[in-house]
Amino acid sequence: MKHSEGDSYWGGIVKSMGLVFGDIGTSPIYTLTVIFALTKPTVDNVFGILSLVFWTMTILVTAEYAWLAMSLGRKGEGGTIVLKEILARMLKSGRQIGFVVFISYVGVCLLLGDGVITPAISILSAVEGMTLIPGMESTPQNVLILIAAIIAVGLFIAQYKGTDKVAGAFGPIMVVWFIALTVSGLTSIASMPSVVLAVSPYYALNFMFHHGLSGFFVLSEVILCATGGEALYADMGHLGRKPIMRAWYFAFTALIINYFGQGVFLFKHPEAKNYLFGMIQHQAPILYIPFLILTVMATIIASQAMISGVFSVVYQGITTRIMPLLKVDYTSTHLKSQIYIGSINWILMLAVLFIMLIFQKSENLAAAYGLAVTGTMTITGIMMIMIFSRTTKKWKVPLAIGITIVDLLFFVSCMNKIPHGGYWSIILAAFPFTIILVWTYGQRALYRALRPLDFETFELAYSQIYAKGHNIPGTGLFFVKEWTVIPPYLVHCIIRSNIIYERNVLISIARTDDPYGQETTLKSALTIGLDAVEVKAGYMEILDIETILKEKGIQEKVIFYGIEDIATNNPIWRFFATIKRQTPNFVQFNQLPAAKLQGVVTRVEM
Repeated sequence: MKHSEGDSYWGGIVKSMGLVFGDIGTSPIYTLTVIFALTKPTVDNVFGILSLVFWTMTILVTAEYAWLAMSLGRKGEGGTIVLKEILARMLKSGRQIGFVVFISYVGVCLLLGDGVITPAISILSAVEGMTLIPGMESTPQNVLILIAAIIAVGLFIAQYKGTDKVAGAFGPIMVVWFIALTVSGLTSIASMPSVVLAVSPYYALNFMFHHGLSGFFVLSEVILCATGGEALYADMGHLGRKPIMRAWYFAFTALIINYFGQGVFLFKHPEAKNYLFGMIQHQAPILYIPFLILTVMATIIASQAMISGVFSVVYQGITTRIMPLLKVDYTSTHLKSQIYIGSINWILMLAVLFIMLIFQKSENLAAAYGLAVTGTMTITGIMMIMIFSRTTKKWKVPLAIGITIVDLLFFVSCMNKIPHGGYWSIILAAFPFTIILVWTYGQRALYRALRPLDFETFELAYSQIYAKGHNIPGTGLFFVKEWTVIPPYLVHCIIRSNIIYERNVLISIARTDDPYGQETTLKSALTIGLDAVEVKAGYMEILDIETILKEKGIQEKVIFYGIEDIATNNPIWRFFATIKRQTPNFVQFNQLPAAKLQGVVTRVEM
């Protein structure tokens, strides 16, 4: 979706609240509860943890994403793939490019793994608030899981309609949510204003110094307050930099006030099960149920933002050719970002339900959470250092290095979560990572195995057959990777089978490393009866190929494309062949008219 500059000041902020800050906005539900399950709520500890929360959000979200990463956009787009594309243009050595490609793949896969854990922990933690309703204290955990699962299933079923219809309601609901967080936090702080002293880094350093190694490992729980921070940069293309930046300052203030309010509540009620829900229950019992409903709505919005983010990352992966083609539906006529990928939607839904059943409780889920986030943040930091050191903004390098060291500290502290469920982050990221590696290497190996023909050799044979005059009336369209390289299926069609039309058009589509923009070139009369159309389009651009051809005066009678039948004994290439069979081919992905399509099979030994 291209953001319009005409969006009003407040309109942009409200939209950002709904689309970007759902995940980080719902972290007060569980963050302090999880931290103080392990740490005694003494005065020093509470002040130390609040100080750590404040500085974690300041360094890892405000400094890393709002200030540094968001200054690195390509045509308004952000995210790991964008950083990879920026760096690919700057680097000379193949090894450096290889390193950047590798860490960007890891970053993308960690983000996809995060897309499973976020909806599970958000929805489950909100539903668990029901146990504070009088009369529902003894609700079995199985019932809570069932309710959370029903909400999650409903959310995934609604995806195919697109979020365009309901996105308008997201912003206002999240605004109400942040107001509720601020009001409840201020009410609590009023009874002990000295808690605001915790903004001093002295308390954070004092906590770390006195707790040694156990204090270091507490960082793996503190990071929960910054989960979702990466959305500021990843969703930049949806709304633009300025509205997200403005909205973040409001969201940041509301979150800090609420955390500090929970800290005051904690002093007085250390036995509470959940500090946010307990604080609301204590302040205004009559408003508890409306607040719980608001919480569930906020967690649904947080999950929705994550699901849309996953679709967006997968779409970037498809168009930059690091992932297999998948059927993509466009659910909005005017919002480019509103896409629906059915196969990803259902895989994600099953994974979320599976994770809910495995972990049972939100506090158990917190044990798996954080590894993917800190990994993504560290990778972003490394890529930013590499970019800034190659630009005129070299003064940002020391800042980026400092932030990346903090990212690394958090990442290392999260390593202790691996035996307690953190391994699920690695397992969830390993699936897409394996597919990306097999797909990218497989495509290269397949291209080599196909042994395409150069254009000069093809032209010689083509001209001789065309000159015989037995040509079929009308226009035949042939898909190629680039018109100068002739794939085997075209040789089979034209030269071996003499299927030659009065007008033959080679069409190639190349994705540029810019997110948007489209340029079509018609190269007429490469030789008699043979033309070529080159389409260059941004990797977020949605193409209507039929319209593009009509604009160039091409009315095709039939469309030919190649299908590879892979024969191999290599287990990796067998897996590659299976992926290729299960996914739509190039023409199905681009939704061309089925009646005109002719697939030509080429057997390939790999």
